[in-house]
Amino acid sequence: MTRLFLCEKPAQARDIAAVLGARSRGDGCLRGRDLIVTWCVGHLLEMDPPEAYGDERKGAAKQLKIVGQLLKEASEVVVATDADREGETIAREVLDRFGWKGSILRLWLSALDEASIRKALGNLLPGERTRPLYLAGLARSRADWMVGMNLTRAYTILGRSRGHDGVLSVGRVQTPTLRLVVDRDREIEAFRPKPYWEVVAMLEKDGTPFPARWRPAGDFVDGEGRCLREQAAREALERIRNRTATVRHAETKRCREAPPLPFDLGTLQQEASRRWGLGAQQVLDIAQSLYETHKATTYPRTDCAYLPESMLGEAGQVLEALAASDPDIETVVGRADLSLRSRAWNDKKITAHHAIIPTTAPCDVSQMSAEERRVYDLIRRRYLAQFYPRHEYDKTEAMFDIAGESFQASGRRVRVPGWRALFGRNETDEDRLLPPLSEGDRCTVVDAKVERKETTPPKRYTEGTLIAAMKNAARLVEDPELKKRLRETAGIGTEATRAGIIQTLLDRGFLRKEKKHLVSTETGRALIDALPDPVKDPGTTALWEQALEDIAEGRGDMAAFLERQGQWVRALVGQVQQGAATIETSGTQHACPECGKPMRRRKGKNGWFWGCTGYPECRCTLPDAKGKPGKRNGKATAPTGRGATGKARRPGAGKPCPECNKGRLVQRTVKNGKNAGRAFTGCTRYPDCRYFAWG
Repeated sequence: MTRLFLCEKPAQARDIAAVLGARSRGDGCLRGRDLIVTWCVGHLLEMDPPEAYGDERKGAAKQLKIVGQLLKEASEVVVATDADREGETIAREVLDRFGWKGSILRLWLSALDEASIRKALGNLLPGERTRPLYLAGLARSRADWMVGMNLTRAYTILGRSRGHDGVLSVGRVQTPTLRLVVDRDREIEAFRPKPYWEVVAMLEKDGTPFPARWRPAGDFVDGEGRCLREQAAREALERIRNRTATVRHAETKRCREAPPLPFDLGTLQQEASRRWGLGAQQVLDIAQSLYETHKATTYPRTDCAYLPESMLGEAGQVLEALAASDPDIETVVGRADLSLRSRAWNDKKITAHHAIIPTTAPCDVSQMSAEERRVYDLIRRRYLAQFYPRHEYDKTEAMFDIAGESFQASGRRVRVPGWRALFGRNETDEDRLLPPLSEGDRCTVVDAKVERKETTPPKRYTEGTLIAAMKNAARLVEDPELKKRLRETAGIGTEATRAGIIQTLLDRGFLRKEKKHLVSTETGRALIDALPDPVKDPGTTALWEQALEDIAEGRGDMAAFLERQGQWVRALVGQVQQGAATIETSGTQHACPECGKPMRRRKGKNGWFWGCTGYPECRCTLPDAKGKPGKRNGKATAPTGRGATGKARRPGAGKPCPECNKGRLVQRTVKNGKNAGRAFTGCTRYPDCRYFAWG
């Protein structure tokens, strides 16, 4: 009997093969006694655009053929791809391609160190237990293909008829994500700051000065208790000058903060973005490297921040591995108390994976890059926090009466640093001391002033805060019925895909980065304005993700889900075909200074620039200035082109299409295949019109 282990990547296969003793190299595999370990190199099979059907990707075709041959030797298959929906799909689609009917087992790995692999090998799962994950992955890929392929083409053609020369891509996940940024940007732009005034009194008791803030009452106060009338604040200031403050109420409470949970991928991306401005995809790549290359942490693409109760017994091994890996952390490891049990250990909260934590095997931190070490340090300290006491502090709230006006002061004193000692002191840890206060006590008003302030707009999204918004899409839904149907955990995308979605929006020019903030471009806004609400509504895609989760857990039906998506897509494409959909170009287009045609923002090898849509007849280009055409050498002209009157370099370019007589001929270059790099002229109405001519 030969058992075939089907892995996702060569590196993963090598780790598993080493534990299994499969050391004999074969063509695209590693062999041992009665076993073979092979790999898929990611998705060996994928859904292509219609014109590519029937072609195989050359890079994957060889390995796919090898796997097919190895299956003929096997009597049993162990699926050993990444333990998630996509990993299940990668393996199962290959097995289905070759009509595998034999036994299937599942190797469910949470880490790639030797101890974790041996533990998983001793607990192989029956294949039927994880098959629903494959059905959910298949439903996801088919739905995404159906939505993206049809709506992207429909709106790209519509856009070209309105002067948008480029692809207007629409996606089940990317479009609602883009809408979040567009809505936030417009909210910021529409925001008008409103002034308000605060009165701050400096009080003193027993030689200890402390500030107290006015709590106004009256028709000049807004819903958040802010004084909107300067005169009222100044009148209050005059009333309290040189007066005495009487304590109306004072209370001190002991507050105890439990340690934060270990990281799931989303919270890790948020924290790394907040601390160092790292991009979401960058953090995912680092976390994947810590898992695959360094064997330092467990599986990163997890949406769970909890740990199985059974893993509490391994805590001592993890702490020993941490100390052995890095002498610099021995002191904080030594202070961990294994008798403590935080809320992180909870079997009822475990999903397909547990939180990201250090492995039980030592690693070599000297081999990590600076950014890898930063992220690794975050992960290990979050784990150590589970064995540190709670952070405790005394919080005092006091209310004062000064000449009939109410004032409030607050203070805090740290009593037990606890887990916060792992992360260094910050502003929230600082003592803000008040003197001992009791009801009826008197304090001197030693100074007072009026401070003018303004309301502030919401903050622009960073990659970290956008990830948080995507995770919590249910909170963004206003419709009460839809909100009721959505679980609070329903989000846009998954832990494994959100970083890639943000990167796609950046690469396609729908978003741009300004320092660490994400800002929508005019093209992105035009697309959002053109699309019907259901396509761009975060609630819609959150419902889809919820339906996919139901399929993955065996509660939902894949065929019914895909039928609903098909009906929905047909209706939306029909709206475009019938002229019910429009793209508003007013205010979003920039005219070429040479010929007057619209300019399009493009990305070249040296970054973003603007080029004329009349190319190649007009070769005007301009630098990009924060998403708008800039000026070159002080003039908005093309330094290298021939202008609107220049002669086209390719025959027929710029002339009406001889086949459909509706589009114009433009010069293009073949991107792939044996003719890659070869120039041709084609119709702007492609794919409706497929006329082309070489040269």
